[in-house]
Amino acid sequence: MRILVLNWRDLAHPQAGGAEVYTEQVLRRWAAAGHDVTLLAARVAGSPADEVVDGYRVVRVGGRLTVYREAQWWWQANGRGRYDVVVDGTNTVPFHAREWVDDGARTIGLVHQTCEEIWHHNAPALLAPVGRHLLEPHWLRRLGRGPVLAVSQSTKDALARFGATDVTIVPEGFEPSVVPVGREKEDRPTVVYCARMVPYKRPGDVVEAVRLAQGRLPGLQAWMIGGGPDLERLRATAPPGVTFFGRVDEDVKLRLMSRAHAHVATSIREGWGLVVSEAAALGTRTIAYDTPGLRDSTAAADGVTVPPSPQALAEWLVALLPEWQRHPFVPLPYGGAHSWDHVAEVLLREIEAHATVPPGAARRLSAGSVVAAANAPAGEVRRAS
Repeated sequence: MRILVLNWRDLAHPQAGGAEVYTEQVLRRWAAAGHDVTLLAARVAGSPADEVVDGYRVVRVGGRLTVYREAQWWWQANGRGRYDVVVDGTNTVPFHAREWVDDGARTIGLVHQTCEEIWHHNAPALLAPVGRHLLEPHWLRRLGRGPVLAVSQSTKDALARFGATDVTIVPEGFEPSVVPVGREKEDRPTVVYCARMVPYKRPGDVVEAVRLAQGRLPGLQAWMIGGGPDLERLRATAPPGVTFFGRVDEDVKLRLMSRAHAHVATSIREGWGLVVSEAAALGTRTIAYDTPGLRDSTAAADGVTVPPSPQALAEWLVALLPEWQRHPFVPLPYGGAHSWDHVAEVLLREIEAHATVPPGAARRLSAGSVVAAANAPAGEVRRAS
């Protein structure tokens, strides 16, 4: 099969995250199985515009705001007639491939998570309500007119609120680390947080919960792993027993996660929450906020979800950590997720089963400015062509 995957970042991008890991793991397996696979993403400084990575082709065009429009131009000049299926990888902004793929190729969306509340943490104050209540609903309603794949029930439920009716859940994957990790746990009750220090991940809630629980759980300590703009502020105001490591090497991260008695996750929203699976594979259970995505991965990893507040988190730390200290968690195969071989196989099968040819004649490049205007986030500056 000839497959084109659209995703605004690839793994070479400095902001690459879980969606890019998912894409890379799947595409390399498809390529190894003999499929002709291309990933189209935004340009990355220092990376070539066209190269082969792990057997699949990576094409880089445009920037954060212009990649959506330039994907259409690239399709018209280089893609038409070359692919059997186009996968629209959506990270807040869809490419809306079904509106401009015009040669009989089939299309399907792939969504890890919606943005929704995150707009109010990641966007400027004036743009946030516009993004949440106007732009994202408009984009997702259009995407939902065709078939969509979602990586969790939470994401499927979110898409349904925006009118999508043809949504299929596909599995999440996890590859257990090959780095040797000891099974010894800390003598003191220990929790670990592993995510960026940014508002929507709510690391401050973890610090506050530990502060509240320390009086009732002697010796409680927290290890905070991850960099980000809030790191220094949190480090300066944290109580004794809370240690900030910043960004660390993978082996250090795995050692710390494996030695803790509980992993805590407090994001407002995730697609799945791969760090929950990672912790479970290392023998560390998760206490997570009951929020979209985290509730899916935490349930799969035999963890516990709690109401999203520092007070509730503190109560559950006090209630659970003594027992978890006495009876450490047995590592869970794939952390409750699935092998990447399984994910790649199922994802391709669901693409073959659900992707459809866009109805009617798609818009030509001459009309592409209308589509690009609706695709682009507010404030995008368009260059003349």
